[in-house]
Amino acid sequence: MSHSVVDKSRRAFIKASGIATGSLLFGFHLPSRGRAVDTIATTEPMLANTFIRISPDNTIGILVNHAEFGNGAYTALPMLAAEELDFDLTEVVIEDAPIKPEYFHSYYGDYLTGGSTSTGSSWLPIRTAAAKTRAMLLSAAGKHWNVDTDTLSTENGYVLHTTSKRKISYGELLPVIRYHKIEAPENVTLKPSSEFTVMGTDVKRLEGPEKVTGSAIFGIDFRLPGQLFASAARPPIYGGSVISFDASDALKVKGVKKVKQISAGVVVLADTYWNARKGREALRIEWDSGPFADLSSEQFYAEYRETSKQPGLIAEDKGDAVKALESASKTLESVYEVPYLAHAAMEPLSCTALVAHDRCDVWVGTQYQGNDQKVVAKLLDLPKDSVTINRQLIGGSFGRRSSTTGDFVADSVETARGEGVPVQLIWSREEDMHAHFFRPLFVHRIKGGLDDAGMPIAWHQRAVGQSIMQNTIQEAVYMADGLDAYSVDGLVKQDYAIANHRIESHNPQKLGIVPLWWRSVAQTHTAFAYECFLDELAELGGKDPYQLRLELCQDAPRMHNLLVMLGEKAGLNDPLPEGRFRGMASHQAFGSYIAEVVELSVKDNGEYTVERVCCVVDCGFAVNPMNVEAQIQGGIAYGLTAAAMGEIVLEGGKVQQSNFHDYKPLRMSQMPKIDVHILNSGETATGVGEPPTAIIAPALGNALFAATGKRLRTLPFSKHGFNLV
Repeated sequence: MSHSVVDKSRRAFIKASGIATGSLLFGFHLPSRGRAVDTIATTEPMLANTFIRISPDNTIGILVNHAEFGNGAYTALPMLAAEELDFDLTEVVIEDAPIKPEYFHSYYGDYLTGGSTSTGSSWLPIRTAAAKTRAMLLSAAGKHWNVDTDTLSTENGYVLHTTSKRKISYGELLPVIRYHKIEAPENVTLKPSSEFTVMGTDVKRLEGPEKVTGSAIFGIDFRLPGQLFASAARPPIYGGSVISFDASDALKVKGVKKVKQISAGVVVLADTYWNARKGREALRIEWDSGPFADLSSEQFYAEYRETSKQPGLIAEDKGDAVKALESASKTLESVYEVPYLAHAAMEPLSCTALVAHDRCDVWVGTQYQGNDQKVVAKLLDLPKDSVTINRQLIGGSFGRRSSTTGDFVADSVETARGEGVPVQLIWSREEDMHAHFFRPLFVHRIKGGLDDAGMPIAWHQRAVGQSIMQNTIQEAVYMADGLDAYSVDGLVKQDYAIANHRIESHNPQKLGIVPLWWRSVAQTHTAFAYECFLDELAELGGKDPYQLRLELCQDAPRMHNLLVMLGEKAGLNDPLPEGRFRGMASHQAFGSYIAEVVELSVKDNGEYTVERVCCVVDCGFAVNPMNVEAQIQGGIAYGLTAAAMGEIVLEGGKVQQSNFHDYKPLRMSQMPKIDVHILNSGETATGVGEPPTAIIAPALGNALFAATGKRLRTLPFSKHGFNLV
């Protein structure tokens, strides 16, 4: 599908895109991760792929290979192209790129959106395509006017001749390119940051107006003629299955067309979703509880605490932490715990499928098109090329729509198989939360030691929790000898200079509970444990937490510079108003450096208000500062929700939460004032969407300690009687 961001009709653009009308597609090889802004040049050859489309009417099409789910990809990626090609962003049309190798993620080698890498992974590819396209256009204009290309420039979709003041549109040059068989140059030099006019400026989201007016089509909005709707009943207990079902009452519900069993449970098909849901509620199903009816969160906590006392797989071992702890002047041991978490995006999961004997078409809001295509092809025993995944706009995901099993897509396809018409399967929020893929529950046991001066000299940490990668298609890449790199991400390769640093990991399997990445992945628990315990060591050694961090990262310039800026912007050397307290955390995550200070006030009854959050981020080069600020605000809100009150509890194999009344999101009245400051280090653009989520919990925990003297080592903080108001 294509997403228009101008008043021009999509039909006109699609017509202009056809070969018969003379449009051209421009592309390039996908290079690896880029270098610093001012040193980038590329010598990669131009290949036959199609990131940039120029049509005779001078419409500029950008084929985007990353999903838009509030992350701003549909704005940032066109900005990369506009910087090098010189066209008006208000005249761009965005089209989703197909699942072909030339569009695969340049870091991960598959078609997916994740890891806060949309802009970073596109930094060189899209800019290179645009620069090569511009070179072709200049060459064409030079031949058209019989002038030297050195006398030409580009501006807002036109090539200009500086001497004669003539100009010609990009679209008008397409026949010239064809006639002279002009090819892209092998080498282009990209603009230095000093010449940027688009990147680094505030640009409003290009798809924003469609969302505001309601004309945007999300996955759950998609409709086809003759489409049916479906609702599925799934086992109430993890690992359960259907013994038998009685559909007689369901078939009496108005609009219900059919009831059938699929792998996930029993599904009802009807003319509307509401009728399908009423039919599902009328089903009588006998369930086999399966082998996991005794699963409980408390059981996992108790088991993990005991496991954390035993040696684990070594993820990092600098110096000799065990020996250093024995000789340290002061030592401390603490245990930190975090619960299962649901993603709870605003748009419920949905997927529309049309299955024929020789092909399958799917319309879905997904982060992982490449994997979804493979899952569907295997399910239907079809060649991959016979499966088309049409990505829709997504109303939030936070990792849920990048399931390695493609569960919600597979269920929809299985439901639609044999029906001969399109079928849209919709998960209610309750259904998804009860059969969810969760952020795993973790326990961290940490021992630290100080020297005579109160400085940390030893750190020994064990992380215990389910592996996200184990038993998935990613296992071979991210696991080595049983160690999941995503269980300890945020613990290893620290910027803090602690000479003796040992990190160990245990990844017990919990069959029946499927773990999945959640916004900021491992950083959501590793940053919490690490940054809170660092504050504990600061207190033990009589150090100011901020000054201790400054001392520990003197040889890590990006983190040190970030902390210096944080001190200035957050006023860490200034006294706070009476009744205000603050805490901080800093971290490296997804290639970015980020630090936050929480200011809060607390009542005697444990109610507290987060008055202000000051955040400083070094995300390399901020392509769209306005969007960087928005991503940080959203990330803080999402992380604050989890830290304050987010918890999925398992009892008797059942999830106890079901919707926003008992798995509460942050309310507008609880949203703090957020100040965002960007430190431009000039490096290639790095992740923004996830880092702020990771460190709001430790910053909040450290602030609550400053206010109350109570060290809170278990999330959410509401479990300790502290309630956000």
